[in-house]
Amino acid sequence: MSKQVERSDSTTDDDLSKGEIFDVLQNERRRYTLQYLREHDGPVQLGDLASHVAAQEYDCPNTAVTSAQRKRVYTTLQQSHLPRMDETGIIDYDDENGTISKTAHTEELTIYLEIVPGSEFPWREYYLSLGAVSLAIVTILWVGIYPFTVIPPLVWATLIAIVLSVSAAYHTYAGREMTLTEYVAQEAESDD
Repeated sequence: MSKQVERSDSTTDDDLSKGEIFDVLQNERRRYTLQYLREHDGPVQLGDLASHVAAQEYDCPNTAVTSAQRKRVYTTLQQSHLPRMDETGIIDYDDENGTISKTAHTEELTIYLEIVPGSEFPWREYYLSLGAVSLAIVTILWVGIYPFTVIPPLVWATLIAIVLSVSAAYHTYAGREMTLTEYVAQEAESDD
């Protein structure tokens, strides 16, 4: 197997620093590599991995990936991404045989991959719509259009406040499962 490069940071060979984890996971091709390794037992071939990553990037089946797309991904994986991941001990990359294997660190990163992305609900559009509906109700009440005037304005205001509060509470709860990209950006800002 390929020789592991000695790491220069203060962590031991058994521990990954936060910086190493975020450095590896900030790149989409590296995340696709980890995803592919999680889905396969034993070593995988670089060619198969390149096809998978290209298919993910171009949002098409593996069979629809062109040779140019595959080659572009293959080259960057071979020359940049896999050596970097091997250097940190996240994978074991044998460049002579073109095989990639899991290590103990591969499984450690599973939690980071599982939070990407929870749900892509369009919150901005939701709140814009909620504001528009609330404004429409207030306008209708101000003009005095029946049957909206049957319900007192205080009840309408209470209903609007409840919907807004419940929405905000749920949005806060759902936001805890932020995407990896947001988490990496947040961590990078806090390290500065």
